[in-house]
Amino acid sequence: MDFNQFLQSAAYAGLKRGADSDNVTGPVDLNRATAIEVNKELYLEAEARGLSLSEMLELDEFDSTPSGCPLDAFERQLALAGVRLSGKSPTTVDQFFQQAPTLLPEFMLREIKKGMAMRPELGRLVANTTTIASNSYTPFFIDTANSSKFSLRPIGEGADVPQLLVTEQTHAVKVTDYGLALKTSYKALRYRTTSQFRVLLWYIGFKIQTDKIGMLVDTIINGDGNDNAATVVNTATSGTLTYDDLINLWSQFSPFEMNTIICHVNQMKTILTLDEFKDPMAGYRFQQTGDLFSPLGATLVRSDEVDSDLVLGLDKRFAVEEVITQPLMVEYDKIIEQRFEEAVISESVTYAKVIKEASVVLDTVWT
Repeated sequence: MDFNQFLQSAAYAGLKRGADSDNVTGPVDLNRATAIEVNKELYLEAEARGLSLSEMLELDEFDSTPSGCPLDAFERQLALAGVRLSGKSPTTVDQFFQQAPTLLPEFMLREIKKGMAMRPELGRLVANTTTIASNSYTPFFIDTANSSKFSLRPIGEGADVPQLLVTEQTHAVKVTDYGLALKTSYKALRYRTTSQFRVLLWYIGFKIQTDKIGMLVDTIINGDGNDNAATVVNTATSGTLTYDDLINLWSQFSPFEMNTIICHVNQMKTILTLDEFKDPMAGYRFQQTGDLFSPLGATLVRSDEVDSDLVLGLDKRFAVEEVITQPLMVEYDKIIEQRFEEAVISESVTYAKVIKEASVVLDTVWT
């Protein structure tokens, strides 16, 4: 049996992206894939280049994916090793080790990232993501105290040109290392299928992303150490949240716009049940799909890391930036050696304010 026949029969099933993986047929060229030896040295080279193994394999010098190919370069390595991720008889973790132990760390990384993508709200909250080669980052300071100094206006002969003052903040923001140990033994995993194992990895990624939203929320409320905590406004009556209070929060954003609201689930339930937002079609969409409506044109984001008495409004285009020193990684050497109980999944990330006025906090319980 040649490789194309092999792919069309067993190993190919479950590797193509999408729900119809077991129904995929068609030839895939594995000639270049067979010439690549995936080992620790290749991981090290990828790390030195600032790439994941998948990104490394996609380089022209290795096995870049041609247009129309249903598998990417890493998936072709899995197919070459006969690893099945779904279907009637997916590969077990033990079989994965026997067939391609050096592919397991990248498989884990990719599945964790898929879990992170299951909380897409984070991407909707950051204005920009920056990767730097330092453990500290000094954000911009944009002086918006007197907008008349940089407002567009006619300039007479000899008159001063309006200026937007941009300097650096006084204090640098420390990029913190965050890690999560996969506390399990190889014995507990060896007979699990890859389809079972990937669900665990999805949850890890989902939880990481949830915690990062909590970090971002803390930065919005308390600032990044540069005296830029969000301005706080109060509801008209302590202990209540009304439509008028949300209108007041919305009005704080000129010249910005309040396009995102972040709050605890308890406050979200209050907002969802306000009479002014009881649009029958909105209720129908929520009941049918679970999609939240957009009060005052703002996207609702649930984060139970927000105190239950606060509602955060922000203009996501200008409020917060994400700063990364080390992208998400797993300790590939320990995974390859089956030392799961010692393997750490880690990332170095922090959040910094861009423009203070682009986020405002509404306090519903005050004295």
